[in-house]
Amino acid sequence: MAPRPNWKGYLKLSLVSCSVALYPATSTSQRIRFNIINRETGNRIRNDVVDADTGDPVEPEDRVKGYQFEKGQYVLVEDEELDNVALESTHTIDIEQFVPMAEVDRIFLDESFYLVPQDEMSQEAFAVIREAMRKDDLVGLARVVIYRRERLLLIAPRGKGLMATALRYKTEVRSEKGYFDEIEDIKVPADMLKLAVQILESKKSHFDASKFEDRYESTLRDLIKAKRSGKKPPIVSEERPSNVINLMDALRRSARGGGTGSRRRASSTSSRRKGSRSGSGSERKRASSRKKVRRAS
Repeated sequence: MAPRPNWKGYLKLSLVSCSVALYPATSTSQRIRFNIINRETGNRIRNDVVDADTGDPVEPEDRVKGYQFEKGQYVLVEDEELDNVALESTHTIDIEQFVPMAEVDRIFLDESFYLVPQDEMSQEAFAVIREAMRKDDLVGLARVVIYRRERLLLIAPRGKGLMATALRYKTEVRSEKGYFDEIEDIKVPADMLKLAVQILESKKSHFDASKFEDRYESTLRDLIKAKRSGKKPPIVSEERPSNVINLMDALRRSARGGGTGSRRRASSTSSRRKGSRSGSGSERKRASSRKKVRRAS
């Protein structure tokens, strides 16, 4: 099933406009998500909306948004009032200016979207805007309202379409000064720098996203698979690095290929046996809970 667009409206460049749709370019649907379960019954837990003071349930029609301007004092804002905050960017992506991509600090980049023409009539105008940016090697800056928030967009050609990347506003980005001020100004010795560059050269490659997997997600799947089959969950340990005592020695050994990074390894057989003996009582309780969960599902 094709994803639903986050937004539909018009892309506008001066007097040229075309109907477009904005689709999410990324997804987290493949990530494992957990429900909260009652350990005793194996049933899912439901979170009810209740009044913070009285504890009484609050029906949907009685819920309203509120802005706290003082402790315990709120301005109530209705959904209709929010809808009436009608900015032009609610229905139009108006490209305000064009800049070289190199001038955009990557710290401002947020989530990305695919921008596509919405109908046959929009194809030609869309192509004109796309190819003009591609020819001059520029990216466009525009605004759009998504989920009642105006977002700043960076628009760039991507294949036959356009990619729109939401940008953070300057007020949302923290200055590095408060974090970097205490870093000492150190003049790196030439021999150390040479060895470090040698290590970098040995690891130089080209970016290929397919070479990287979410190892935490894979480990979670292994854990769930083991528990479903009644086996003991795998225990994974990882070497913890520490501060280097002799920096030059560490650089030399790394340059010779002695440092392969941290390795993940299963704990020893003796550790597993020890864990099995110490955890036998709790394991019986978990087994009983698993039976309840299976019946509930």
